[in-house]
Amino acid sequence: MSEETPSYERLRVEARGHVLLIGLDRAAKRNAFDLRMLRELAAALTAYDDDPELRCALLHAHGDHFTAGLDLAEVGPAVAGGDALFPAEGVDPLGLHGRARRKPLVMAVQGWCLTIGIELLLAADVRVAAADARFGQIEVGRGIFPFGGATIRLPQIAGWGNAMRWLLTGELFDAAEALRIGLVQEVAPPGEALARALAIAETIARQAPLGVQATLESARIAERAGPQAAADALLGQARGLMASEDAAEGLRSFVERRQGRFVGR
Repeated sequence: MSEETPSYERLRVEARGHVLLIGLDRAAKRNAFDLRMLRELAAALTAYDDDPELRCALLHAHGDHFTAGLDLAEVGPAVAGGDALFPAEGVDPLGLHGRARRKPLVMAVQGWCLTIGIELLLAADVRVAAADARFGQIEVGRGIFPFGGATIRLPQIAGWGNAMRWLLTGELFDAAEALRIGLVQEVAPPGEALARALAIAETIARQAPLGVQATLESARIAERAGPQAAADALLGQARGLMASEDAAEGLRSFVERRQGRFVGR
């Protein structure tokens, strides 16, 4: 990582090769998100997105729980007063406003994964849950509603009825249900979700970085602007990649029957 890497009080951030591990580190509060943690997460993802040596990030949590949700005693008044949760110039971890993340994000969750925890999952690209994980989008029981993207993305991922079943009741559900509705892609034995998610992140990081980023970009164009807009952009994206050093290395590695050694150029 670069010399300008931010310092953190609520996170533990560690680069392992081309993978950046971002760990929530407020276990005494069940990793509840206060304003500092929200803004540190935005800073960590911005630094990741800007570092050419980093190819995949993994968001996880220290302690028994991923998160108990927002620390409403602090965050609630800030939102009511019109404050932004994240700096406008950085990457929005929820992918709703401002700068979009260009690189992939994998997540691993365990224990309680409430409110913003689900919305962070929905904004991530690949998601792994421990079998002991418990989920809840419980805002309707607190007099508010999910304002971090769940009302937009959960119907897209899970279907209308599955989404409304949990958004409108505020009830808790388990990892098996999260897998059934597509909120997570894998369920790992307790204590093994992080290792499994790291294996996925490392596999992603071994691929050609420009190809990975173009794949994400194409899928997001389809999501936000529709299939035809994505189709119209495909050949232009492909031509740009074909002129890269990585594409030449990809061809060599295919002919030589070996793993490609990609440099992101």
